[in-house]
Amino acid sequence: MTDALKRLSDEGVAIWLDDLSRKRITSGNLAELIDQQHVVGVTTNPTIFQKAISSGDGYEQQLEDLAARKVTVEEAVRMITTADVRDAADILRPVFDATDGQDGRVSIEVDPRLAHNTRATVAEAKQLAWLVDRPNTLIKIPATRAGLPAITEVIGNGISVNVTLIFSLERYREVMDAYLSGLEKAREKGLDLSKIRSVASFFVSRVDTEIDKRLDDLGTPEAKAARGKAAVANARLAYQAYEEVFSSDRWSALEKAGARKQRPLWASTGVKDPAYKDTLYVDDLVAPNTVNTMPEATLLATEDHGEITGNTVGGAYEQARTDLDALEKLGISYDDVVQVLEDEGVEKFEASWNDLLKSTEAVLERLAPSEG
Repeated sequence: MTDALKRLSDEGVAIWLDDLSRKRITSGNLAELIDQQHVVGVTTNPTIFQKAISSGDGYEQQLEDLAARKVTVEEAVRMITTADVRDAADILRPVFDATDGQDGRVSIEVDPRLAHNTRATVAEAKQLAWLVDRPNTLIKIPATRAGLPAITEVIGNGISVNVTLIFSLERYREVMDAYLSGLEKAREKGLDLSKIRSVASFFVSRVDTEIDKRLDDLGTPEAKAARGKAAVANARLAYQAYEEVFSSDRWSALEKAGARKQRPLWASTGVKDPAYKDTLYVDDLVAPNTVNTMPEATLLATEDHGEITGNTVGGAYEQARTDLDALEKLGISYDDVVQVLEDEGVEKFEASWNDLLKSTEAVLERLAPSEG
């Protein structure tokens, strides 16, 4: 069998797993994926933790101990999630050391209820970095309007960041600007810039889901022909923006001071529409110095039948711009689509977090020792 995952890695795409659970850690599955499937990082989000902890598998003893201590549900959830991230970070530590800190990273997200509160997001990011206490952690901060100054502040404090929920090209440029501003702050403080890392999570499949829905409502032949093109086009133009920003004079000055580029990360790469090839958002987004974080199903599909044919992003910018312009001509507003997706993204993660709090609270109440 051809090793598509190795070819992907050789093309400069870091393969990260978009999933984590206690069982995946303790069973040796995560170590196996690192060893055999070229996985060099892990991302988590509130939805992933909600699914993992709600299953109960592997969390029983810790939940019993937390119930005995009568901790709050918020503290319980933080103790559980940071324990998983810490253990995963330890498993990935050899990758972190071997790549000089480039990979071997595990991401954990700030409380999504803070997405529109800059000060609270900064405080939460500092607390999470302290709690996990591993150099190969990335703190996830959403790219909301309030998130941008938080990114600058957190990077300026020397904390590595995974910027999440990026949908629009304009917002992505603002994210890169926030990163550079943070590095400039860190440089003023005399911090070692080479230790500060960041990825920018540009979401993919959700763009097609939202735009295809609007195209289906139009129902014209032109609309039908435009289906399934927007997400890849959007991501390719994001990479073009990345190339521009990280070849600028501003960046050169930071690079000379030891700074490392903020890599584009393709997120939400599981294909939602069964009409599309299940490796679409892997095969069509191969470019140097990127990350593709995949659900396990996408990872295994890529291993089995991914078509890795070299760089599929560079040189495709003109077609990508044509594909997005075609949507505007059909009356579909790009600006409206990306704003809807950002708002929905925050709402979905907040709903998952609230579900996690509720389900954990129910377990803590059930396990609480009787008085006396």
